[in-house]
Amino acid sequence: MEIDINSDWSNLLAKTYKKKYFLNLLKFLEVEYSKNRLTTFPDQKLLFNALNSCSLNDVKVVILGQDPYPTRGHANGLSFSVNENVSPLPKSLKNIFKELSSDLLMPERTNGNLEDWANQGVLLLNNVMSVREGEAGSHFNNGWEEFTSDVIEIINEQLDGVVFILWGTKAQIKAVGVNLDKHLIIKSSHPSPLSSYRGFFGSKPFSRTNDFLKSVGKQPIIW
Repeated sequence: MEIDINSDWSNLLAKTYKKKYFLNLLKFLEVEYSKNRLTTFPDQKLLFNALNSCSLNDVKVVILGQDPYPTRGHANGLSFSVNENVSPLPKSLKNIFKELSSDLLMPERTNGNLEDWANQGVLLLNNVMSVREGEAGSHFNNGWEEFTSDVIEIINEQLDGVVFILWGTKAQIKAVGVNLDKHLIIKSSHPSPLSSYRGFFGSKPFSRTNDFLKSVGKQPIIW
């Protein structure tokens, strides 16, 4: 299976591409997409969309998700994001937009495609970057977790002043090695309906992110 990732990421992932887990991951994905092309999400050409939409040197913010939406027509390779024609929005994304509206005192966003965030330096990275239709978590334990940990480690080592927005325990564990002398971690409960009222609402991740970016001389995100 061909690796289609921007050169600035690929240059630093060169060693990763040779690791046994990654070669096994590629074999697994090749089988999944060849046998189940229409029911494996996102579309194969969007598999590395998170990295291709946000070059390494442009990364200001990392928002970690778990895996793509397993609903047909939703996943576009960016964590929490959906294609812009999707309505109603997934409940977690709807809650993210509620908090955004409350935090920045702006109208509640209705377009669920977060490409505009990615284009400003927000890396929308899922821990596991593919899924089978209707089977959330179906591609766990096939190598994605190691790959995305390698990506986080590259960001941690190569960049300064990055904000990691970590919603939920799994995301927080994923970034446990982030250097807090260089970066900022903003964490709360997950925006899902089951946990959003346990600390997600009122956590103000968007204004806190922009305050930090300005404090280190970076342009804030237009959320």
